[in-house]
Amino acid sequence: MVLTSAPARASEPTVAIPSMRELRAVIPDDCFKSNLAISLAYAAMSIALTASTGLLAWRYIPLDWRATPLWIGYALVCGTFAIGVWVVAHECGHGAFCSNKRISNTIGFVLHSSLLVPYFSWQRSHGIHHSKTNHLIEGESHVPTRAGTGPGEQPLSTGAGPGRPVQTASTLFTHLVFGWPMYLLVGRSGGPERGTTNHFWPFKPFSPALFGGRWNRKVIASSAGVLSTLTLLVWWGIAAGTPMAPIALYVGPYLVCNAWLVTYTWLHHTNHDIPHYDETEWSFVKGAFCSVDRPYGVVFDTLHHHIGSTHVAHHMWASIPHYRAMEATKAIAAAYPDLYRYDPTSIPVALWRAGRDCETVQSSDDGWRFVHVGDF
Repeated sequence: MVLTSAPARASEPTVAIPSMRELRAVIPDDCFKSNLAISLAYAAMSIALTASTGLLAWRYIPLDWRATPLWIGYALVCGTFAIGVWVVAHECGHGAFCSNKRISNTIGFVLHSSLLVPYFSWQRSHGIHHSKTNHLIEGESHVPTRAGTGPGEQPLSTGAGPGRPVQTASTLFTHLVFGWPMYLLVGRSGGPERGTTNHFWPFKPFSPALFGGRWNRKVIASSAGVLSTLTLLVWWGIAAGTPMAPIALYVGPYLVCNAWLVTYTWLHHTNHDIPHYDETEWSFVKGAFCSVDRPYGVVFDTLHHHIGSTHVAHHMWASIPHYRAMEATKAIAAAYPDLYRYDPTSIPVALWRAGRDCETVQSSDDGWRFVHVGDF
C-alpha cells in the first residue's frame, strides 16, 4: 500500500520561521471579523440536524433488540451531526463565535454541557493546548511518550511482529471510544508538566496545576452544567419507563461524536513525520506549523464547519471564525508553501498509521521524532 503524505517541511532547519507579525500581514483583515447572525445560522443548522435525527429515531425506530442495526445506523448519523454542535461550542470558547464574550460563553456553555463537556474546564486546557502546540513537556492533549522513559518503552517492546496489527487495532479502539473521557477524568495524553488532572474536580487528589486561581470556580460551574444534563437523562429514563430510551437516543450518538472529536484532534497534530519540541527548540509558530490539514471531503467539511481542513490557520489565530478560515488557510499556504502542512492521505489510513507508528518519540537533530515500529 502506498502512503502519500506531506513532507516534514515545518521542521527543516533551512526553512525560515516567520514571526507572528509576518504571519498576520498575509492574512486578510476580514478573516478576523465574526458575525453573530452567521454564527447563529451555522449553530442552528447543526442543532436542527442533530435534534431532528433524534426525533425521527424516537418516532420510527422501536426500542427492541431486533432493531439494533437501525439504532447503530442512527447513532452513526446523529453522532456525525452532533460534532457540528461540538465545533460551534468550541468556537464560543475561543471567542470566534461573536465579539460579545457573554453571548459566546452562554451559548458555548449550554451546547457543551448538553454534550457532557465541561465548558470552562476544557476552554482552559484547550487554551494551553493552543499556546503550547507540540511542546513535548508543556503541551496539552495528544502529547507522545518519550523513548527512555517507562511509558515510552512499552510501545517499542512489541516491535513490528505479527502482534502489531492487533495492538494497533486495540490502540485505535481505546483512543476512539475511551480517549476523550479518560482525558477529562485523568488527563490521559496530557503533557507531563501538569501530572494527573481532572476536568470536573480541580482539587486534590488530582493535580491543581491546570486549574489554579479563578479557574477552579469555573471548573465547578462546568461540572454543574454536565450534572444538569445527566440529571435530565436520568429523569428522561424514569419518565419513559425504561432506561433504554436515553441509552438508545443519547449514548450511541455521544460515543460516535466522541470518536469524531478524537479523530480530529489526534490527526491534527499527529503524523509519522511531525516533530515535537522541547523547551530548547520550541516556539509558538514552529508548534502551530506542526498542525496538519486533511481531506475530510465536502460533506464532512460542511457538517463539521471545516474543522479538519483549516486547522493550521486555526492554530495561528483561534479567533478566526470557521466561515473565514478557508480564506486564511489559502493565504498561509500561498505565503509559506514550505511550512504549511496538508496530508492527502485518506483518513482511515492516516488513523491506522497514527495508531501504529505515533506513540513514542526519540531525540533527533531536529526535534523529537516518532519511532516507527511497523509497516503495512
